[in-house]
Amino acid sequence: MNIGIIIQARMGSTRLPGKILKKFYEGKTLLETLLENLHKVAGTKVIVATSVNENNDQLETFLKEKGELVFRGSENDVLDRFIKAAEANGVDGIVRICSDNPFMDWHGVAELVEKAKTSNADYIGFRINDKPSILTHFGFWGEFVRLSALMRVAETTEEGTPAHEHVTYHIYNHPDEYKCEWVAGPEFLQGRDDIRLTIDTPEDLKNALQVYSHLKCKYDNFTLQDVVAYLDAHEDIKQSMISTISRNKK
Repeated sequence: MNIGIIIQARMGSTRLPGKILKKFYEGKTLLETLLENLHKVAGTKVIVATSVNENNDQLETFLKEKGELVFRGSENDVLDRFIKAAEANGVDGIVRICSDNPFMDWHGVAELVEKAKTSNADYIGFRINDKPSILTHFGFWGEFVRLSALMRVAETTEEGTPAHEHVTYHIYNHPDEYKCEWVAGPEFLQGRDDIRLTIDTPEDLKNALQVYSHLKCKYDNFTLQDVVAYLDAHEDIKQSMISTISRNKK
């Protein structure tokens, strides 16, 4: 199986427009920070899948100047965008990543890649608090899916439905039709619903930058446990996160 990492990205965020190209840490953008992490995963190509909407022209130019792989497809049919991005790059196994997660744990991505090499599952994802990690606010994990499974979804569902907007939604909601394999999230995060490091709002960006900057100054390669320890020692940031989570229930 040829496994690639595909990052879902666009400039048209309604709550924080252009967020992925906003400066984040040491002059690097949010997206660059994520890419730097993902390039640590050995033996996989990394592709940024954005849309043909003209507001993503700047994104394509930026990425190509950095030597990154870019694919442009449908704005609204994200499922189709992923299928075509995989086909265009000779990928038949995909680790899907959201572009607004600078704390993405690349070790977890590498674990998905290794598990996929020996598994016949259609989907492999982290599970925490008894639900898929993609439905949480942590922003720590990706998810693996086979191209063949995405093609089945495209053939059996209607355009304009959640299955086409949320790429893996149909798969993990139909375990009778698709083989899903789950990886337990770390024990120290089980039961917690007070951490939000996915970025959708200016407040999210401010909180994430404060955490990231502090940890980077202290540890070159900080861990998820370091993130949790920092948040537990800074109740003001945690309360800000809790407030945002309550307004953005998934």
